Amino acid sequence: MSGVRYVGASRVYTKGASPAVDALDLDIKDGEFMVLVGPSGSGKTTALRMLAGLEPLDGGRIEIGGRDVSDVEPKDRDIAMVFQNYALYPSKTVAENMGFALKMQHVHKDERDRRVREAARILDLDDTLLERKPKALSGGQRQRVAMGRAIVREPSVFLMDEPLSNLDAKLRVQTRSQIAELQRRLGITTVYVTHDQVEAMTMGNRVAVLSGGHLQQCASPRELYDNPVNQFVAGFIGSPAMNLQTATLTDGGARLAGAVIPLAAPVRAAAARDKLTEIVLGIRPEHMHLTTGAGPTADSAAPAAPTGPELSAAVLSGEVLLVEELGADALLHVRLADDGGAIVARTEGRKSPAPGQRVAFRVQPDDVFAFNPATGARLAG
Repeated sequence: MSGVRYVGASRVYTKGASPAVDALDLDIKDGEFMVLVGPSGSGKTTALRMLAGLEPLDGGRIEIGGRDVSDVEPKDRDIAMVFQNYALYPSKTVAENMGFALKMQHVHKDERDRRVREAARILDLDDTLLERKPKALSGGQRQRVAMGRAIVREPSVFLMDEPLSNLDAKLRVQTRSQIAELQRRLGITTVYVTHDQVEAMTMGNRVAVLSGGHLQQCASPRELYDNPVNQFVAGFIGSPAMNLQTATLTDGGARLAGAVIPLAAPVRAAAARDKLTEIVLGIRPEHMHLTTGAGPTADSAAPAAPTGPELSAAVLSGEVLLVEELGADALLHVRLADDGGAIVARTEGRKSPAPGQRVAFRVQPDDVFAFNPATGARLAG
């Protein structure tokens, strides 16, 4: 078994400062592809370096395969790391780069050659490429060589620190699918760090979202999208990002841009328990459904509090500020009525409104998230 466990693992760079990683508890299953994602300074790379043994722990412990490796040297942890800059030796051929770690471990030449050629076959690196130097390779080929250097070691755990950040957009999409497929084929536990939430959502079996050194949520990509535990996760996961707007509570729900969006009874109860007069509403751009009509006015009467299981849709109106044409889709940047702020809506590309046009959107209450504005915690519902 080669699962990984962080048990209260902490790292403090400066005495008296906030920890870069604060009491991280995370279980990674044997053979799982775990992605650590978060903005710059969230602690994701530090957490990876702690696992690799490149950063000491200031608290807690880290286990690999049930063995405490907190004080074990990096070379003795049975891990292989793929770095952001590939870290290839410019004077060595591809084959020599891939087999160098094995040479340092005094692996017999025949066995080195066998492992290098097997890794090259898996990565579609032909014999011609094996004889080239790194300067004669494309970015994607260099990335595959870095992957091959890790594969030949046959480690218990792969560690990958933003390995696609130096590739262009098209190659990133292509290569991330290749990495995910390769990991599934090899079945080796993999911890992958990225700041790109799209990359995280498309690659990981589970995704751990970090912010400020704290683990915010760890779940499958679908669970993070459907059930974020707080405002940070809701705003970070999803592309384009979720619209987050402060709304005033009323008897019928929450008033935003002249409309009252009905709230489910558990959400209203949680808001009452916290004595809130305002909440933060979260609506994903793909849940803003373009409709006809000008929408409600600011003096629209608030509906009675809903009592049944079905909540009626709300209509938000505003003026289109900008249209981003994406081909099949378009992103509308809209200024909501009554100083309701600016939101983004995803619509069909061929029928998108023009800038300056008044539009209205239908919003289903079941698609609306509610958060405590003070703590960021999601209100029940």
